[in-house]
Amino acid sequence: MKKTKPTFDLWEVILIALISSLIMSATTGYALFTNNKIKSCSSVTNNENLGEFISTYNSIITEYYKEVDEKGLVNAAINGMVNYLDDPYTTYLDENSKDLLLESLKGEYEGIGVEITKRENGNIEVVSVFENTPASEVGLMVGDVIKSINNVDVAEKTAEDAVAIIKNNKNVTITALRSEAELSFNLEKKTLYIPVIKSNIYERNDQKVGYIRITRFSESVGEQFDLKLKNLEEQGITSLIVDVRNNTGGYLKGSTDIASIFLEDGKVIYSLKSNLDTKHYKDETKEHKDYKVAILINKSSASASEVLAAALKYSYGATLIGTTTYGKGTVQQTSNINDNSMIKYTTAKWLTPAGDCIDGVGIAPDIKVELTLEEGEILTDANDTQLESAITNITKVN
Repeated sequence: MKKTKPTFDLWEVILIALISSLIMSATTGYALFTNNKIKSCSSVTNNENLGEFISTYNSIITEYYKEVDEKGLVNAAINGMVNYLDDPYTTYLDENSKDLLLESLKGEYEGIGVEITKRENGNIEVVSVFENTPASEVGLMVGDVIKSINNVDVAEKTAEDAVAIIKNNKNVTITALRSEAELSFNLEKKTLYIPVIKSNIYERNDQKVGYIRITRFSESVGEQFDLKLKNLEEQGITSLIVDVRNNTGGYLKGSTDIASIFLEDGKVIYSLKSNLDTKHYKDETKEHKDYKVAILINKSSASASEVLAAALKYSYGATLIGTTTYGKGTVQQTSNINDNSMIKYTTAKWLTPAGDCIDGVGIAPDIKVELTLEEGEILTDANDTQLESAITNITKVN
């Protein structure tokens, strides 16, 4: 039976084989530091098959009876080559799609650290205030109703309009109503993480169980995870649950950074099998852990989530709980095109530390637990059977 492809956001379907970081600049776009498998220009341009392409291109440009957009024609040709490969993860991205992808994966932004929304009554209201941000430092709170930003009345503005005012100014003055009191806040924007980590502590059987949910493998996920884990350890956790349910991926480097926190030096994290060879990537850090770890997974755990789950299962001894993962066992790299578009193409299969390729198969849990919710029922700790199973298992006294 054909595997049903889930609906992923653009950023969710890419697992870029980045061993080093993605480096961006305003003038050169960005550079990907991967392996040294680079074809010389001469080996490509001397390919006799390109002659047919160039001849066809010239004929259309010079002889077609209507005016032709040369840039559009080349982009269509590139798109055709990509589509010919019949690989759902090899795609052509125009400039807008490329910018969306890179921005969503970058993991940081210039802002004040709040989320706002426009309520049905017309009020623009603060719905989230992130920790350790300018907004939290000056005392903005969830429920505050924003009346003006930099003396601009936002009563008739959309939430997007309000965000644009903040985005376009380094220093921001917000006037807000809290109950009946009018308050004023002066803030300066800072470079902030886009939060991709949530944490909690559960107490059971006189034990403290740490919980970290990873929502996206952005560029900064490793740093965010490390900070949260250190905070949980300072509070005396004796074990940890890592939740990658519904996390469909991101940067491979994020999986590597997080796995390296737990594994002993020399343990395999994953392997890449290309058309040339198979390379093994191992932990090279001195840091490691020795407490129990459980990983929550489901059918929408894919790509980087599966790499992390497999690394911790086979090289650390973590217990996987939930349902079988999606099964995306390939990695992609990107290549810029002159007009700022890019292609994303599959370069290798990744293998678990046990040497298995999980593409189209997924990773089965050690403890299978289905999550059954009634239609319209919201998932909470009280009805999360998979989380409850993980807490029970990890605090079990032998």
